[in-house]
Amino acid sequence: MCEDHTVLHRDYPDQICSIAKSLEVIGERWSLLIVRDVFNGHRRFGEIQTSLGVARNVLSARLQRLVDEDILERRQYQQSPARYEYFLTEKGLDLWPTLIALLNWGDRYSPTPDGPPKTILHKVCGGRVSDRGTCEECGKVLHARDAIQVPGPGRLAAMAAAGTAERG
Repeated sequence: MCEDHTVLHRDYPDQICSIAKSLEVIGERWSLLIVRDVFNGHRRFGEIQTSLGVARNVLSARLQRLVDEDILERRQYQQSPARYEYFLTEKGLDLWPTLIALLNWGDRYSPTPDGPPKTILHKVCGGRVSDRGTCEECGKVLHARDAIQVPGPGRLAAMAAAGTAERG
């Protein structure tokens, strides 16, 4: 019987490419979803685990990798037992344009029947944030702290159908 020892590695040593280098850090399946959750205010292990439904050991490893890569910062909020919250570093905040682009790409090419699940708005004027990270109302180029996420029509329709309130 033949055994295939091919393993998908998380590095691309033969690639001289910034995209490949970026994927070494954030290209793993759960990494951007964890970053998304921290952007959405889920800072504690249990909140992230509940939101994503990821196995605890997988989440623990991914959080540690994001901390090691200086994308997240871990801060203790309780001593006995030790418990931590996770916060985005500047390096993590710099992923915001990537998340906005992926959100808009998903809305365009994998739309939900009732519209986008999330809408990103400019905090100052309330304008919608474009896939390029600019406010469609005032034209300002925005950064993560300039915007807020609200339920979009797809999420509101799903909540109405399920009779539930918005979570996170």
